[in-house]
Amino acid sequence: MTTPSSIQIGAVETEGDLVVMYRPTGPEELALLEQSAFRRWPPRLPEQPIFYPVTNERYAMEIATRWNVKDSGVGYVTRFRVRKDLVDRYDLQKVGGAHHTEWWVPAEELEAFNDGIVGPIEVIAEYRYDPHATSDAS
Repeated sequence: MTTPSSIQIGAVETEGDLVVMYRPTGPEELALLEQSAFRRWPPRLPEQPIFYPVTNERYAMEIATRWNVKDSGVGYVTRFRVRKDLVDRYDLQKVGGAHHTEWWVPAEELEAFNDGIVGPIEVIAEYRYDPHATSDAS
């Protein structure tokens, strides 16, 4: 259910003149986020030319559980808001299923992108490796 202050335009959630974004992250990036008081994403590593926030929590959860948990034993989903006038510079990319949508922000533009974040970056979910979980595959 949507409220007048939170509406959906296609696959993009907005709150007034802000766009709500999600990002899966692992423990190393989360530690760097904490150093910025959860206000700025850290610079990309040389092998990371793109910063890719996603449009929905479902997709962020899939990445966190399939990749971050697999790689480091824990994955997090974050949520944050960015000024729409800044987000409008980036085309939405569909990279798989209908809900696999994300923005591609070039690494060299990340500082300007960070300047457009309004409020804190929130950790909204945490997923850990469970050695007792059973596979859904039969």
